[in-house]
Amino acid sequence: MKKLLTYTALGTLMFIMEANAAGFHLREQSAAAQGNAYAGATAGAENLSYAYFNAAGLTRQKGKNINFGGTYIAPKAKAKNVYNHTTAARGEDAQNIVHAAVAPNMTASWQINDKLYTAVAVNVPYGMITKYDSDWKGRQHGSTSKLTVITTTPMAAYKLTDKFSIGAGMQIQYIKARLTSGPFPGGDASIEGKALDLGWQVGSMYEFNENTRLGLAYRSKVNHKLNGHMKITGFPERDIYAKLITPAMLSMGIYHEFNEKWSVMAEYQRVFWSCFKNLTIKNSNGTVASNTKENWRDTNFWALGASYQLDSQWKWRLGMAYDQSAVRLRHRTPRIPDSDRLWYSTGLNYQYNEKLSFDLSYTYIYAHKAHMDTALTGNGGQRITADYTNSVQLFGLSMNYKF
Repeated sequence: MKKLLTYTALGTLMFIMEANAAGFHLREQSAAAQGNAYAGATAGAENLSYAYFNAAGLTRQKGKNINFGGTYIAPKAKAKNVYNHTTAARGEDAQNIVHAAVAPNMTASWQINDKLYTAVAVNVPYGMITKYDSDWKGRQHGSTSKLTVITTTPMAAYKLTDKFSIGAGMQIQYIKARLTSGPFPGGDASIEGKALDLGWQVGSMYEFNENTRLGLAYRSKVNHKLNGHMKITGFPERDIYAKLITPAMLSMGIYHEFNEKWSVMAEYQRVFWSCFKNLTIKNSNGTVASNTKENWRDTNFWALGASYQLDSQWKWRLGMAYDQSAVRLRHRTPRIPDSDRLWYSTGLNYQYNEKLSFDLSYTYIYAHKAHMDTALTGNGGQRITADYTNSVQLFGLSMNYKF
C-alpha cells in the first residue's frame, strides 16, 4: 500500500512538471516589441531589448547601451462545470487559478569596433504560478505550481558586410520548480527541484537597404536535470531527479519603412515542443519511479504589426498575433488550462532626448475556450472534467539609455 501511494503521487507530480513546461513560454522580453505583438521582433533591432530575439541586431546599437524593464502579466482563468467522475462529485467553479507575476528583463551592450559588438542579457523566458482552493475537486491532479526559469545570455555580433550581420550567444539557464497535489484523501505531496544547464543561440540579419531588413534566429533546446526531493504525508522524504527540456525555437522576421511616418513588420516563430516524448522521474539510486509518455506538438506563432511616427518624440505601435497552444485535449490538465490565443497589442515610444527613451505597451490576449478530460493511471486515479475560460493582460514598460 505504501509503495502504491508513493507511485500514485509520483505519477501525479509528473503531470505537474510536464504541463508547466509545455504551456507557459514567456514571450514578454521587450516592451517595444510587445507594442507590435512581437511582429518583426527578429528583424526590428529598434533598441537593445530586441537582441533577445536576434543577437545579430546588436550591430545596429552603436556605442554603449543599456535597456531594462519588465512586464506585469495579469492572467484570468476560470474552471466551470467541474466534475469528478470517479467520486461522482460536482465541484464549485474555480476562480483566479493562474496568478499574476512580473517578468523582468535587462540588457547591456558594448561596441568594440566598427565590426564587433558584445552584450549580456538577463531574462525570464519561462514561468507560471497556478493555485487552486483547498476544496478543489481535482486536487489529486494538482493544487499549486510555481515554475521560474532565469536565463543569462552573453552574446556577440559581427558585421560581415555593410548589409549582412551574424550573432551568437550562450544560454545559461537556471530553473526552479515547486509543485504540490493531494494524491489521496487527507494527504499532500510536493516536489521541489532546481537545475543549471547550458544552451546556445545564433542569428543573422540582412539589410536590403536603409528601409528594409530581414532577420533569422535559432535558439537551442536546453536539457535540464532537476535534482530535488519529494515529500508525501506520512512517508519519509526522498531524493529524486527528473529530466526537463525547454524547447528549441526558430524565428523569422521582416521590417520595412514605407516613409518617415509608417513602418510595417511581420514575424513567424516555430517552437519545437515535440521534444517532450517522455517524462521520467527517478529515485536517487537511478531506478525508475515513474515514466509517462508525452505527445506535445510543435507550435506556430504569426504576427503582423505597424508603427506610426506621431512627431519627433512620439511613436505609436500596434499589432495582432495568433499563438498556437502545445497542449492537445487529451493532454490538458488542471496545471495548464491552455488553448490557442489571439493577441491584440498597442504601445508608445517616447524619445526624451538623443540618449534616453521609454517604451510603454499593453496587450490583451484572448484564449479559446478549453475543455479538460483527464485521468490518472493506476489504482486510485481519478477522472476529472472541466471547462476553462482564459484571458491575459500584459503591461510592459522599459527604459533605454545610450552612453
